[in-house]
Amino acid sequence: MTATYAPRLSHVGICVIDIDRMADFYCKVFGLQVSDKGPGNTFPYMLAFLSGNKTQHHQLALAQNRPAGSTSTVMQLSFMVDSLDDLRQARDKALREGATQMRGLNHGNAISIYFMDPEHNTVEVYVDTPWYVAQPHGDPLNLDHSDEAIWAETEKIVRADPTFKPVEEWSDAFGQKIQAGR
Repeated sequence: MTATYAPRLSHVGICVIDIDRMADFYCKVFGLQVSDKGPGNTFPYMLAFLSGNKTQHHQLALAQNRPAGSTSTVMQLSFMVDSLDDLRQARDKALREGATQMRGLNHGNAISIYFMDPEHNTVEVYVDTPWYVAQPHGDPLNLDHSDEAIWAETEKIVRADPTFKPVEEWSDAFGQKIQAGR
């Protein structure tokens, strides 16, 4: 291996039943735009490429090859936002566009909402916290509380956890683990 070998996850693709409905949902909820759409040259079905980043052709690829009535195999698609207000906005937009099974979870290291998109794929939207606790970790979250109350409750929860540490401390240790594994 070379010293510069460092693959980075760049985008994800999912199989869908109704490509237009799904592209519309992700564009309206997350501000993505369709960068390209058409039948595949090597894949015999319709493809749509969506991005919200001008330097990335696509962050989400949709392939219309999922049989009607089939169960989703997507564990989750996760989107990061910058604030609790952004999280509330994502919740409201998703519900307006047909999301179901909305729930909030406080992971300690992130404050998240989860819901099902129109084809029952699990979607997470989250905001990072400045803290680390071992995962999995999930306490109930009520986004209708004030920012101050949510942050105070989160800090109380994480400081009571024996695995608590500032995220920078965890990040430095994990970076060393990654480096050692290369």
